[in-house]
Amino acid sequence: MKIIVTGGAGFIGSHLTRKLIQAQHEVLIIDELHPYYSRQRKREQLAFIEEAGSFMFKELSLLKDAEEVLDVFAAFNADCVVHLAALPGVSYSLEAPGEYVDYDIKATANLLKFSGESHVKHVVFASSSSVYGDQANEPLKEEMATGKVISPYAAAKFGAESFCHAFASMYKYDMTILRFFTVYGPWGRPDMAISKFISHLMKDEEITVFGSGTSRDYTYIDDCVEGIYASIKCGKGTNIINIGSSQPVSIEELVEGLADHFPNMKINYSGFRKGDVNATWADLSRAKELLNYVPKVSFKEGLAKTVGWAKNNEKIL
Repeated sequence: MKIIVTGGAGFIGSHLTRKLIQAQHEVLIIDELHPYYSRQRKREQLAFIEEAGSFMFKELSLLKDAEEVLDVFAAFNADCVVHLAALPGVSYSLEAPGEYVDYDIKATANLLKFSGESHVKHVVFASSSSVYGDQANEPLKEEMATGKVISPYAAAKFGAESFCHAFASMYKYDMTILRFFTVYGPWGRPDMAISKFISHLMKDEEITVFGSGTSRDYTYIDDCVEGIYASIKCGKGTNIINIGSSQPVSIEELVEGLADHFPNMKINYSGFRKGDVNATWADLSRAKELLNYVPKVSFKEGLAKTVGWAKNNEKIL
């Protein structure tokens, strides 16, 4: 199968592309190497992919290089597009909401249009558990997203989902919307809590914990990639599917888990941050039914693998 991965130089994209190469698919990455975090880090992630085999790479912006991207789409003639490219992060979205309209909505609309005009059969869109807003601490079913979100990042993702439905209707390709729940693991984004905590703790620096009693449905990267890969193989029609662990971990449990690896850790407790939800918890009934998706990596195992990778790759952090 010929597959385009946008944002393939990122955290999830690099792991996914390795999986696709190993499964003998022909892959084209389109990534503008946006400086939300280090461009050098993304080049190191491209090198990480190269360890698995060959792929094509185009450093292009879905926003600024639209005509060239359309030409690339037409020439490559992909069967499937996995759209991971986006501006991530709740905190930064509070400071620069307009950039999220550009990179998470306008760029997605362009991507969906390019896919239709180049006769792509299936588009997989990476959405987020943030679209559920701040709901009660219970398993979140796909139909529970009402649009009542609490950050510009979440609003952009929910808006982009609407464009997915519109373009799937216009161009008649299969459309799979995957809502990811707090993905972590080796090569994790440096701005995310687990990666940031480990980086500070390895330098014997204090970590800051925001709020108390919160919990997240942490999803190990290998499980996330298996969910995406299953959706590529099984996607028919238009579907919205949660990809998580369905095993929420409280902030207190996270701190205890880190203490097993860093017993001398120092913690600064701070207030709850604007834009953050209290809890996320994925209902995986639809993922199991449609994709036969069952997460395999426990949080204890995933955290140990992540810490182990970090200790072996200090120069990358």
